[in-house]
Amino acid sequence: MLYYLFKFLEQLDVPGARMFGYVSFRALAAIILALLISTIFGSHFINFLKKKQITETQRDESIDPFNVNKKGVPTMGGIIIIAATLIPCLLLGRLDNIYMLLMLITTVWLGTLGFLDDYIKVFKKDKEGLHGKFKIIGQVGLGFIVGLTLYLSPNVVIRENVEVHHQGSNTEVIHKQKNEKSTKTTIPFLKNNNLDYATLVSFMGSHAKTAGWIVFVLVTIIVVTAVSNGANLNDGMDGMAAGNSAIILFTLGILAYVSSHIQYAGYLNIMYIPGSEELVIFVTAMIGALIGFLWYNAFPAQVFMGDTGSLTIGGIIAVLAILIHKELLIPILCGIFLIENLSVILQVRYFKKWKKRGAIKRVFKRTPIHDHFRTTLQQLDPNCSYMFKQPESVFHEAKITVRFWIITIILATITIITLKIR
Repeated sequence: MLYYLFKFLEQLDVPGARMFGYVSFRALAAIILALLISTIFGSHFINFLKKKQITETQRDESIDPFNVNKKGVPTMGGIIIIAATLIPCLLLGRLDNIYMLLMLITTVWLGTLGFLDDYIKVFKKDKEGLHGKFKIIGQVGLGFIVGLTLYLSPNVVIRENVEVHHQGSNTEVIHKQKNEKSTKTTIPFLKNNNLDYATLVSFMGSHAKTAGWIVFVLVTIIVVTAVSNGANLNDGMDGMAAGNSAIILFTLGILAYVSSHIQYAGYLNIMYIPGSEELVIFVTAMIGALIGFLWYNAFPAQVFMGDTGSLTIGGIIAVLAILIHKELLIPILCGIFLIENLSVILQVRYFKKWKKRGAIKRVFKRTPIHDHFRTTLQQLDPNCSYMFKQPESVFHEAKITVRFWIITIILATITIITLKIR
């Protein structure tokens, strides 16, 4: 809204009005505004949650060897993150930009899904929350909407990078002069690193291009579902999900910025995506919201984000990566989320396999895997055997959280390095 106001003031030659035309200025303003909203509004909202007794009631303290009591801590704090993200975007973003609109839809869609899950847990006293199939339907529905919008919208285009070789070893990278709709994505560590999903179905001949979009939509659905669930599983310790997500979003913000700038895209030999600079505004707003939320969510937590926050954050990360054609970098960048997902899948499969044979066996002491590091064998079933029993000395959740942050920083660095290492 303010963007359009200052655009009007710019036409009237009002001093300083042109600043709102710069992405860098709006991004800095967004992160500051989001930080202020999440810290100031967050304090009042936490008091409101306490007053209404919207608190954690199902927390299992038996897994914590340090006897940290988390019952009674307010939950559904993801509303703070959502509000602190949406308000700066509505004020500072271009609301006619298809990328910004998709991010706003993603936030509201998954925020509503997570809110329903938390509502059932808190008010209906059902610790299972929203049934899993409804979560999947919501996540698949969002993936379908995003994929179909990218297919149908004439504003979603790219300019593919083209290398022009000159004498000697010098190489100049330019981009095609015309924008084009494309199902291409980036493959890390490869020199000519654009993969067209249409090539995967080239056997369909003249229908390959249309089939390529179907593949793209399916990939979108898979990525949205996997990352949102991974972020949800990662939200098990104070500050864990908020810190990891802020690091991941910062990395995606860098990728979005260089993809939206034709000179930087040319220098890095990546595809140029017109209009994607508005994603930087969204990313900075959400980083500010997460940092402000972390003020209250760091150990010992004064509020939990709940599924309202974790499902939303995961979906946002997934959609962001898809919009800038970097979804194949997700296994690297979101490696922590991937490991959390895999640990649960392995644990369930392994347990069921041996249960059929009359034995009780598990891979980890507990899952998601962050719980493995704070659980002693004495707390568990003595009749059960475990593939991984280490470490014998458990760690405090604050140490586990910081170490997971460090791992995410390393993975984020590797993700950025893929822009040059091919």
